[in-house]
Amino acid sequence: MGRFSILTNRKRAVVALVHSIVFLLIAVRQMIAATPVAGVWVPLTVTPGTWILCGIFAIVSTILLWLLAISRGWMERFYFAFCSASATSGLLRTAAGDQAFHAGIYIRVVMLISAALVGLLIVKTHSREGLSPKTGAISQMASRGVKAS
Repeated sequence: MGRFSILTNRKRAVVALVHSIVFLLIAVRQMIAATPVAGVWVPLTVTPGTWILCGIFAIVSTILLWLLAISRGWMERFYFAFCSASATSGLLRTAAGDQAFHAGIYIRVVMLISAALVGLLIVKTHSREGLSPKTGAISQMASRGVKAS
């Protein structure tokens, strides 16, 4: 499958889609709760939780940017671009605070919705390839570990 280098099968695509949906639900909850983020560059005392969140966003953003760099097909590239844009906007919002980057929460939600939609397309692509007339029932049985007699 030359179009994918990371999400190479349906199982990986489903796992990625589930992650996107879970993080989308978290981002929507944060948007609805409307708890303002102070940021780490504000002269007030920064809580350890804010530093931990910045660290998590930095690690996730770095990993997703790396996956974007090594991805091959356009669908996979778009998927990882949306995910990395979401994580990076979360990092910027947490670091700068809502006063400097209030749009960050909205960018996160829009990017995660986009990633979920592209993830659905990737899962659908893998599902179609598994049911194509070329492969037939023997390929489906082989993918389940059943030997054809």
